[in-house]
Amino acid sequence: MFGYIQGSNLFPEPLTAEEERNYLQQMAEGDEEARNILIERNLRLVAHVAKKYSTAKVEQDDLISIGSIGLIKGINSFNVEKGSRLSTYVSRCIDNEILMHLRATKKLGAEVYLNEPIRKRQR
Repeated sequence: MFGYIQGSNLFPEPLTAEEERNYLQQMAEGDEEARNILIERNLRLVAHVAKKYSTAKVEQDDLISIGSIGLIKGINSFNVEKGSRLSTYVSRCIDNEILMHLRATKKLGAEVYLNEPIRKRQR
């Protein structure tokens, strides 16, 4: 999917502020490659945010995958004119995506299905 491994690093290095501004401008002009670079170079942020949920009963790799969806949504909806920084905005998007997933799985865990066997309690 993305070129994660570069040398000994798991994720590509983050963009400088100037590079980020340039790629955001190019993306605003419709450059798909600039969008992809913004996604790839912010994957380290996904891993950082996902660490906060390491106590959840979800594998870290799964959290990173789910957070990557939030990153993509955040980059697609980011508006430079709002005045916030890209990293601040996409951090919230990553957080929200992971939280939505955790809530959905918790909700599913509480559901009972008719085809499941009924367990007897031991007394």
